[in-house]
Amino acid sequence: MVLQSGDDRKVAVIGLDSVPPEYMFSKLLSKLPNIKRMYERGLHGTLVSCDPPITVPAWMVMMTGKNPGKLGIYGFRHRKGHSYKDGYIVNSMHVKEETVWQALARKGKRSIVLGVPPGYPPRSVQNCNIVSCFITPSMDKVFTYPAELKSEILASSNGEYIFDVTFRTENRDAIKKELFEMTEKRFDVAEYLAKNKPWDFFIMHEIGFDRLHHAFWKFFDPTHPKYVAGNQYEHLDEEYYEMVDQRIGKLVDSFGEDCITFVVSDHGSKGMRGAFCVNQWLQKEGYLSFKTPPSGIVDIEKADIDWAKTKAWGWGGYYARIFFNVKGREPNGIIDPKDLPREEKMLEEKFNSIRDDKGKKMNNLVFEPDKLYGTALGDKPDLMVYFGDLDWRSAGTVGHDSLYLFENDTGPDDSVHSMNGIFLMYDPKRNLGGKELHNLNIEDIAPTLLEMYGANVPNDGIDGKVLEEVINA
Repeated sequence: MVLQSGDDRKVAVIGLDSVPPEYMFSKLLSKLPNIKRMYERGLHGTLVSCDPPITVPAWMVMMTGKNPGKLGIYGFRHRKGHSYKDGYIVNSMHVKEETVWQALARKGKRSIVLGVPPGYPPRSVQNCNIVSCFITPSMDKVFTYPAELKSEILASSNGEYIFDVTFRTENRDAIKKELFEMTEKRFDVAEYLAKNKPWDFFIMHEIGFDRLHHAFWKFFDPTHPKYVAGNQYEHLDEEYYEMVDQRIGKLVDSFGEDCITFVVSDHGSKGMRGAFCVNQWLQKEGYLSFKTPPSGIVDIEKADIDWAKTKAWGWGGYYARIFFNVKGREPNGIIDPKDLPREEKMLEEKFNSIRDDKGKKMNNLVFEPDKLYGTALGDKPDLMVYFGDLDWRSAGTVGHDSLYLFENDTGPDDSVHSMNGIFLMYDPKRNLGGKELHNLNIEDIAPTLLEMYGANVPNDGIDGKVLEEVINA
């Protein structure tokens, strides 16, 4: 549907971080009356994420229509230039491409943007009311645009707005309490803004599902290696999903009959099989050398590396980022630049031959950013590696007794990310029959939203396509 000039209709996007379609659209759908109504009367499908399927960059890929290489964003934390140890956390100022709400502002359209990452510090955008995201350091900071909006946000959340929860801890009761409180407050603020601020476009982001999955997946997924039947959190997934479903119902009602609503996620989640010690493996294969062997478990940045004998090292996370030690590029590089393509190919072959703890081939995926994205800007890795189709995390720490870990090396974590997120479109004025759409990609959302508003879809390297079935619905 294209909104006509003078049309009072609005569009809202409810962003739910890390929700997999097999949970919301299958396992739990019968327990979610509001989502079920939208599912049966609207359009739905699987929304394929970007590479890598990580919150940052995924939401900006969704809201710009451009891949991570064009954004120059490959995760939360980035290597600083060609330093061996220095890094930085991505924030809103690293996003140089135009977002949907910036494009709409040029057309005089008004937007509400609640918590979309990376959203700190809040950017100054005409015709927008913006609340920053979960990377906001504290409530003491300026976290809204305009700045005076902050007092209204605090008032609508009873004086304490919660950006995120501490989730890599064994205190599961504390996580549960904070998780529900954070999400309730987020929806309180969303309802307040939707009712009290002028808008044509509304978007909110809720990080709670991601935290629920990482902290509790082994408790409610019978296929998880560490699942124990009858545990106290066995039905926490249902409890949280049901609470959010109720809040979505209230929020959609507050939008009114003239609002078309999308419910989307940036990627999915699944149980973590384990973590593969990428730097210990690189040492074993002769790529990484230590002056002094690690004494205990240490971060790779704190290890005593012999750079004169090191060809490559890696970072941990949901995928591995591999950096080569190139002469003239790194401070103590040893690989001749002309030999780099050969070194990359050889290491890629070695990664593809890795076997898991049971001796079975791991089904790894290795990407070269320039080939994957076409354009790879910013502080990119030389290689990106998914271990076991992302079932295994990359453990960047060294000093372990094995290449295989069965806990996360940086704190408790039960889940990893998967490529498939959710897509749902609902128009309260029409019954679209619950049709399933196919071939939906995360880059498609921005151009489709712009087309709905009659805005010109940029022809400057945008990767997404306009979803014609949505426009013509």
